[in-house]
Amino acid sequence: MAEKDKEMEVVKNLDLKRYMGRWYEIASFQSRFQPKDGIDTRATYTLKDDGTVNVLNETWSGGKRSYIEGTAYKADPSSDEAKLKVKFYVPPFLPVIPVVGDYWVLYIDNDYQCALIGQPSRRYLWILSRQNHLDDKIYNELVQKAEEEGYDVSKLHKTPHGDRPPEEQGPEDTKGIWWVKSVLGR
Repeated sequence: MAEKDKEMEVVKNLDLKRYMGRWYEIASFQSRFQPKDGIDTRATYTLKDDGTVNVLNETWSGGKRSYIEGTAYKADPSSDEAKLKVKFYVPPFLPVIPVVGDYWVLYIDNDYQCALIGQPSRRYLWILSRQNHLDDKIYNELVQKAEEEGYDVSKLHKTPHGDRPPEEQGPEDTKGIWWVKSVLGR
C-alpha cells in the first residue's frame, strides 16, 4: 500500500485528440448520490475548436437515461501533465452556476484503449475502457496501479453493462446532480 501523502503519478503529454471519443466505465468509487442500479455508464469526449473538451456522462437507471454535460480543460495550460478540470453547469437547478472538479489521468495504455482516472483527494477513482468490458488481467493491473498511488481499492464497484450498449435515445431522467457531486468528490 502506497503512502497517501506521496505525489500521484500523472500521465505526461496526453494526446487529447486520441483521447477523444467514447469510454465505458468499467469500475468506480461509487458516490452516495449515484444511482445504485446505474448500468451501461459511459462518457463521450469531443474536442472543441477552442481546445476544450465537451464531456457527456450517461448512465441508465430504471430504464431511463440520466446524463449531464460539461467542459474539460487543462488545469495549467503550460504543464505537460494530464491534470484536467471538469466544469459542469447544474441542470435544471442553477444552470448559470458552474461546478468544477478535478480529472487526473493516472494511466493510459499505448493504444488509448484503457485508462485510470483519479483525483487529488483520492476519494474518487474510475477505470475506463473503449469497450464495455475489460480483460481481467488488464483490470487487475489497473487496480494495482491505483493501489500503488494510494487509493483504497476495496471501494471499487464494477459497473454492470449489457451485452450491447444502449442506443442514444430513450426515456430521459435529467436529475444529473449526482454526477456533479461525484466529480466534486463530495
